[in-house]
Amino acid sequence: MRPLPGNRYSGWGDLVSERADRMKVAVLRALQEIDGAAGAARIVQQLAGAGVSLKPRTVRLYLKQLDREGMTECVSRRLGRRITDRGVEELAHANVVEKVGFIATKVDSLGYRMSFNCKAGEGSIIVNVTMIDERVLGMALKEMKSVFAAGLGMGGRLIAAESGRVIGGLTVPPGRVGIGTVCSVTVNGILLHEGIPVTSRFGGLLEMRGGQAVRFIELIEYSGTTLDPLEAFIRAGMTNVRACAASGAGIIGASFREIPSAAIEDAMKLQKAMRRKGLGGIMAIGQPNKPLLDVPVAEGRTGVIVVGGLNPVAALHEAGIRISMLSLAGLEDYRAFKDCEELCRKYA
Repeated sequence: MRPLPGNRYSGWGDLVSERADRMKVAVLRALQEIDGAAGAARIVQQLAGAGVSLKPRTVRLYLKQLDREGMTECVSRRLGRRITDRGVEELAHANVVEKVGFIATKVDSLGYRMSFNCKAGEGSIIVNVTMIDERVLGMALKEMKSVFAAGLGMGGRLIAAESGRVIGGLTVPPGRVGIGTVCSVTVNGILLHEGIPVTSRFGGLLEMRGGQAVRFIELIEYSGTTLDPLEAFIRAGMTNVRACAASGAGIIGASFREIPSAAIEDAMKLQKAMRRKGLGGIMAIGQPNKPLLDVPVAEGRTGVIVVGGLNPVAALHEAGIRISMLSLAGLEDYRAFKDCEELCRKYA
């Protein structure tokens, strides 16, 4: 029914309906990212990581509606609900325009929420979560160790979470191991908490020769995408991180940030501090007002290139190991991350 002309509440019902539809899509997306059954409280946590604030009671109401529409189904009272094939199909056809910029929002939200203090070496950092078969854990760690040794990952620290453990807000399913890698957006949080504003501009593919960055061959702007760029590149088979780790030549994931030129000296100090804490991450800091690897920067700004936190995961994919990955999964305590060498010895 069309609202009457001159009614000051015209369109109010449509606005409410549109918001409800958006929230139901958000709930569906959260349930899909959890990769298993979950209750309202767990979904609320996942939504918070994406910058969406809903109360458990509201989520339960949306879940009942989604049940009626055949997009979710109850597994049990204890485990909660899971997304159905129809729900997955609905997400694939959800309003793409609304999802544009979703990653940029999540980057800003998690960077702000993390609490890591680089000097003290304590607090929360951002984690990517990858699920693998528990039988290939030893092989996977060996592959990742080579990537870290070549300086192609965020430092050299990992989480290996066994079945039943929660990592980045995700519960590891039976027969699987959750691998937590430090997300490159952790760099944003560290800079931000030291008073350095940072802008995430692009995620891309970086060509390496002789162990040195040469040029970006692909770039995706964070503000204009619905997907994490490196996650998309990995799924498309566009990386060759393993070859780069072995020979110094290949295509890896990296991202491009901007910081105020006045903060260059402080950023360089933080770069060294991050390395001492086993995080690494910053590959290059440019010159004021000058392009970095041919990528232009705004006046008064300086480019920063950050290595992709998912590069070790890309190596697993290239090695034929089946993976289920979720970038920017959530926050984890820095102390939960162990040196990759230590984990290799434990699970050899």
